Amino acid sequence: MSLDATLDRIDASLPQALDRLMDLLRIPSISTDPAYKADCTRAAEWLVAELESLGFEARVAPTPGHPMVVAHGGEGEKHILFYGHYDVQPVDPLELWDRDPFDPALEDSPRGKVIRARGASDDKGQLMTFIEACRAWKEVHGTLPGRITIFLEGEEESGSPSLIPFMVENREELTADLALICDTGLYGDKTPAISTMLRGLAKAEFTIHAATRDLHSGMYGGIAQNPLHIMARILAGLHDAEGHVQVPGFYDDVAELPDTLRQQWQALAFDHAAYLDAVGLSVPAGEQDRTPLERIWSRPTAEVNGMWGGYNGAGFKTVLPAEAHAKVSFRLVSKQDPVKVLTAFRAWLEAQLPADCSVTWHDGVEGSPASVMDISDPAFEAARQALSDEWGVPAAFVAEGGSIPIAGYFKTVLGMDAMLIGFSQDDDQIHSPNEKYDLASFHKGIRSWARVLARIA
Repeated sequence: MSLDATLDRIDASLPQALDRLMDLLRIPSISTDPAYKADCTRAAEWLVAELESLGFEARVAPTPGHPMVVAHGGEGEKHILFYGHYDVQPVDPLELWDRDPFDPALEDSPRGKVIRARGASDDKGQLMTFIEACRAWKEVHGTLPGRITIFLEGEEESGSPSLIPFMVENREELTADLALICDTGLYGDKTPAISTMLRGLAKAEFTIHAATRDLHSGMYGGIAQNPLHIMARILAGLHDAEGHVQVPGFYDDVAELPDTLRQQWQALAFDHAAYLDAVGLSVPAGEQDRTPLERIWSRPTAEVNGMWGGYNGAGFKTVLPAEAHAKVSFRLVSKQDPVKVLTAFRAWLEAQLPADCSVTWHDGVEGSPASVMDISDPAFEAARQALSDEWGVPAAFVAEGGSIPIAGYFKTVLGMDAMLIGFSQDDDQIHSPNEKYDLASFHKGIRSWARVLARIA
């Protein structure tokens, strides 16, 4: 079967593919607002109709919230599952939009044509790149490019409350050899990327107690414990002068970055000075013996997200507060266990409390581990080469400093790795007014999926 014929078909039918995307973008499928519940269902039904027209057996699958879309089609030894989400963020503040967010349009920009609408980049434009690749393949070859399951969610922008129960209930149907997720972006403007590492997260909120009530600082200052002093002293010791976390055992399950990935990341020439300058900073913090990109993508962190206590109103109130409060979070990597990390943090903090002080923990010991994909699977290198061929520059295996829950759920619930490939740009303004998706990203995204499927499906 000729890949070139499929790519030619994609090029020739781009106007029709764009029209279909515009139709989907006109549906205001805002999952967080009950007023749009019918529109979310309408978007799911629209997608089912499109998938059925390509030969998929597709259905709208009800949940307690918004429905899922599940479709199966094609044949082959390797079973591929594709995930995307059809719901979108609210559009407020509406007055900051230059046009109706659900009246999509093709506009000129300094970098070329862009598709302007809510959901253009996150995630309708992205998921349609995959569907249009399947369409072109079917039109040229008469069959789909392999055994494919498509799984589209309607609650990603509202916390995915129905996702895990649905995955557990339909585990056998949804389990495949590999998952593909199109909800990420290019590195920089032109470098295609496959995200293979996602940091996990663990959180702790606590209160340090001292006296039974707030105390007059003239009567008790100098003799009574001040919980704010205790809190500040302990949390100031969370890192050493070189940025290393001081909780015992914190790094026990942190693996070193493979040399192949380190070399790829160095080739990306990450400009940390510009990255920090954009937010008014200049000096990289954190572990000084690691590159700035490693600190964001492959190293664990401990961050104080909030501290408060005492009097914070207008004027001055000279008291020693009875309590001090804080929120601390940890970004996790490699095989770090959130329960183990939080248990160690609790023990470390409690061991430093002086007499007359105690601590109350306000949440359970829980969190989500990091997701690390097995890039020794030949499909990962095959996909990287396919992306390199399309974009004309070497694609890279990259990481995400944050967490993408669905990738972790595929690992923990369905036991399969996920390959995260996306074509958004940093300036797409997702979740913000005037969201857009480059027409080049849409076009080359379709071509990219055709190349990837030709190699792995």
